[in-house]
Amino acid sequence: MNDFGFEAVRTVDVVVIGAGQAGLSAAFHLRRSGLEPDRDFVVLDHAPHPGGAWQFRWPSLTYGKVHGIHALPGMELTGADPARPSSEVIGAYFDTYERTFDLRVHRPVDVTAVREGEGGRLRVETSEGVYATRALINATGTWDRPFWPRYPGQETFRGRQLHTAGYPGPETFAGQRVLVVGGGASGTQHLMEIAEVAAETTWVTRREPVWREGPFGEAEGRAAVALVEDRVRRGLPPQSVVSVTGLPLNDAIRAARARGILDRLPMFDRITPTGVAWDDGRTVDVDVILWATGFRAAIDHLAPLRLRESGGGIRVEGTRAVLDERVHLVGYGPSASTIGANRAGRAAVSDIRRLLRRERVAAPTG
Repeated sequence: MNDFGFEAVRTVDVVVIGAGQAGLSAAFHLRRSGLEPDRDFVVLDHAPHPGGAWQFRWPSLTYGKVHGIHALPGMELTGADPARPSSEVIGAYFDTYERTFDLRVHRPVDVTAVREGEGGRLRVETSEGVYATRALINATGTWDRPFWPRYPGQETFRGRQLHTAGYPGPETFAGQRVLVVGGGASGTQHLMEIAEVAAETTWVTRREPVWREGPFGEAEGRAAVALVEDRVRRGLPPQSVVSVTGLPLNDAIRAARARGILDRLPMFDRITPTGVAWDDGRTVDVDVILWATGFRAAIDHLAPLRLRESGGGIRVEGTRAVLDERVHLVGYGPSASTIGANRAGRAAVSDIRRLLRRERVAAPTG
């Protein structure tokens, strides 16, 4: 509210929510198309520093262990020390990128809701005030919505439970019996690190892990993305691209399998005060349960727009929400990879520029 009791609303053409890979890519293309930050568009990020979700990654995830970061448009990431934590490398890279292209990211800013506004604009409600925008690029990723499965007896467990989102690195598990739940890349990475210091490790997954031999080329990548894209097009919640590509077999994985570290057990049926149990009578006592069970899209702030389909997801064509052409989702579903996020940012801006031009032509003249 201003001094007169009226609500102050800032008017822009485009609001970008999130300043990770997808959001920065979109901001770059908005600027390159002639739009001016803080006049025509604004980038809002709830994180305290540049780096997107990478700034929250555990210190032992060094840059050399990352599967690959595709450079942001217009600036390569070169000369990074592979032994340095990826949070530091990518945080510094994103910081330099934001300053080089003068993207003027607002942070920390929390977006609480996006709803229908006045005059055909979207109303974006945030911790720094309200924005009225003609188009929205949502690039909020998944890090803020860790998925915790529920199992009978979970509340009775007397040990420690944590999620990948709060993983501190292997040192805190020294001498403990640790259960890792989840068959993705994070689960295997956690398990191999923790096994070096823990008294004992156990690995459980809902499905048998799929190990991928040989190179993963462009054709395989396109096929994997197409599977994820099909779900999004049908309005189903997106799966990660990794979930359809399988886990790559490298030397570290082979060594861990040879040592028995990656001997997987099927998912348990219940949690006990001292561990987990299966209906066949098997039990395992543990001190820690680490849930490496993935994340879900952080899109609750879009709920007032009623974009979700009966299947639980938002139906998207390219990056555009089918139920509202003003809303674009980047880093969602098939674009939830660094190279996919770059392409999605460019595609979203291209679509939005067409929308803005169409609105200007249709606007009545005085």
